[in-house]
Amino acid sequence: MPLRHGDITTLKTERTVLRALALADFEASAAMWADEVVTRYIAPRPFTREESWARFRQKVGQWPLLGFGFWAVTDRTTGALIGEAGFAENRRAVVPSFEGEPEAGWVFAPSVHGKGIATEVMLRIVAWADENITAKTTVCMFDPAHVTSLHVAEKVGYVVRGNAMFRDERVLVMERGRR
Repeated sequence: MPLRHGDITTLKTERTVLRALALADFEASAAMWADEVVTRYIAPRPFTREESWARFRQKVGQWPLLGFGFWAVTDRTTGALIGEAGFAENRRAVVPSFEGEPEAGWVFAPSVHGKGIATEVMLRIVAWADENITAKTTVCMFDPAHVTSLHVAEKVGYVVRGNAMFRDERVLVMERGRR
């Protein structure tokens, strides 16, 4: 069921608050996406401000269309944006296709890398998905060299589905059945 922006459920973990992305989050989001450490396994180069704005709008727009999307991940103590995580229907030209299966994604600022935040957040998000997304499976996709994402995905219940091709590059696709 589609949701209005104000209807997006706020989720909490021990160290984070996941809430609707807000216009005030854009500068921190753009700075995160402009960082080479953040994008090294996602894109051939960091994103420009214009590209970050398009990605930001896309994430916000998923909620009213699909009833799921990405949350702003904020530090529970400071309120600072430290990442973005959630589900999307990107309709990517992936072969073989997984169109129609919500795609999990997560990205975090380098300041929180290696601290278990991604696993903590994704555990909360997949639990939310089990209760709120009717699809039988969700998927995630990433560069096979991104072993950190592979470990996060495994910790939250994703298993390898197989390799796929995306933009002439081999990617790893993992899946998680609804529980």
